[in-house]
Amino acid sequence: MKSGPIIVIDNDVDDQEVFEDVLKSLGVSNELVLLDNCNDALNYLKTTADQPFVIFCDVNMPGLSGIEFKRRIDDDQQLRRKSIPFVFYSTSVDQKTVNEAYTQMTVQGFFQKKNSIEAIKNAIRLILDYWSECKHPNTI
Repeated sequence: MKSGPIIVIDNDVDDQEVFEDVLKSLGVSNELVLLDNCNDALNYLKTTADQPFVIFCDVNMPGLSGIEFKRRIDDDQQLRRKSIPFVFYSTSVDQKTVNEAYTQMTVQGFFQKKNSIEAIKNAIRLILDYWSECKHPNTI
């Protein structure tokens, strides 16, 4: 697994705890940064010297939505240059939002939250394995 924190932005504490438990069960040793709103996430990204490994973000967030958060990352040259893999991981998935994510911003994945721990583990393992192997500006 590549280094750098894994950032999870989700206002559901239960979903955050499940994510944390799944990472532990998968043996992932990366630091986990849990944030419950996109404004704090944006501030974190602008002020951290760390190069995050991947961002998992819920779409439906209070205040600044996940979609608007990703737009702000794409519009900020400093953040855009960090080339942080960004994945939407959300309960609600609809055609309009998925289309918007892929055609109007630089999203690398859109996944619907699963209902069982085993399905959640499989999805997260798949995403993390992919980004561990994938070549992008932060790995060359």
